[in-house]
Amino acid sequence: MGDGPRQRGSPGPPTDPSTESSAVALKKEIGLVSACGIIVGNIIGSGIFVSPKGVLENASSVGLALIIWITTGIITAIGALCYAELGVTIPKSGGDYSYVKDIFGGLAGFLRLWIALLVIYPTNQAVIALTFSNYVLQPLYPSCFAPESGLRLLAAVCLLLLTWVNCFSVRWATRVQDIFTAGKLLALGLIIVMGIVQICKGHFYWLEPAHAFEPFQEYDVGRIALAFLQGSFAYGGWNFLNYVTEELIDPHKNLPRAIFISIPLVTFVYVFANVAYVTAMSPNELLASNAVAVIFGEKLLGVMSWIMPISVALSTFGGVNGSLFTSSRLFFAGAREGHLPRLLAMIHVNRFTPIPALLFTCISTLLMLCTSNIYTLINYVGFINYLFYGVTVAGQIVLRIKQPDLYRPIKVRHLAWPVIYLLFWAFLIIFSLYSEPMVCSIGLAIMLTGVPVYFAGVYWENKPKQFISFVAKMTHLGQKLCLVVYPAEDEERR
Repeated sequence: MGDGPRQRGSPGPPTDPSTESSAVALKKEIGLVSACGIIVGNIIGSGIFVSPKGVLENASSVGLALIIWITTGIITAIGALCYAELGVTIPKSGGDYSYVKDIFGGLAGFLRLWIALLVIYPTNQAVIALTFSNYVLQPLYPSCFAPESGLRLLAAVCLLLLTWVNCFSVRWATRVQDIFTAGKLLALGLIIVMGIVQICKGHFYWLEPAHAFEPFQEYDVGRIALAFLQGSFAYGGWNFLNYVTEELIDPHKNLPRAIFISIPLVTFVYVFANVAYVTAMSPNELLASNAVAVIFGEKLLGVMSWIMPISVALSTFGGVNGSLFTSSRLFFAGAREGHLPRLLAMIHVNRFTPIPALLFTCISTLLMLCTSNIYTLINYVGFINYLFYGVTVAGQIVLRIKQPDLYRPIKVRHLAWPVIYLLFWAFLIIFSLYSEPMVCSIGLAIMLTGVPVYFAGVYWENKPKQFISFVAKMTHLGQKLCLVVYPAEDEERR
């Protein structure tokens, strides 16, 4: 872990005075457009292009599936507004980790960080990078699957390239995010326009009320709950802007504005992309396909059908960039609070980027590319990830009760909204526990492995002098190799 700023009497590692400067700090370079790019780019990955069948399969009808997409979009917007209040009340980077730590204490915050560090971010980034490489290599292997080694090698190249971009410049990283988010929105806009053309031609059989709610299998409460869970997964990433609050220009204004723009935009895109799909494909065709947008393009675009696989590749490339950018800030925030090695809380003296945290994120993801059980791990910890969303929103209510007079530049007017969000998540979590008790139990067990690590690495302050000296030497070596120092404003806080 390392000796962090919250530990009393712990000597910091040596720093190079020649590189220390009051100007060395994270810069506020993320404007409103880039903020929207982070939210939209992280929510919209490959799912809407590749396999939006999860909701349809469990909803049992087209009409109910569309209602579920709209409802989960509204619930996501409520959650995002709750996070907006927390984001300006506790104006730190790190998102829900920082809020949980400040409200419920160090152990709760560390467990959130631990599960993200150990599994969530490395696995998600590895899967997105593999999806990117799969669609890039697909034209070279039209009649068979691309070799596993080739997929993993290209995914690794993608990760290394984007890590270099993020290390080089925050502005470059946000420009990449803006460009690729615009690209995926244009591709989805093309799908929606083609859907409108289809409707104008009279191809709307599955959108007529008489047929939209005609079930292709019996309605089942358990499956409908699973459809809501699948829909909620599709909106994952809505909270990523909170991880970079300190780099947001005028967060009091731009944080809520980005949410008001991005969440309705994503909901609109998700709903109308699904509407477009059913104008050209029957529910059975949708359920049988693992590359919906590609087949949709083949049916309606003819010789231009190559646009769709390229769009999926571009979408996932931008998704990897957004995930690297935000997850590195989470680990940066954890190190600053003393929950990770202090080196990870340092930034480059000239480029003002958290290079150690970015390299750590990249290396952990590359290690995941070497494993064969990535998808199994995601299933195990997905439940925990969404559990912490509920814990964080519960923290908003606790903070309102404990500190009612705390200055809140943004305030959700009525506590009914976070309560609605919590009721929705309680329903999903209880259903998850009921339907997959073993998977959820393993996820909880993985998270609880962080308890002894917390007490040994963070809570235990009087570590042996030899250990402290070794950590200090390794930190100093890392500083020299990466040319990084501790941010000046946080040095003053110590």
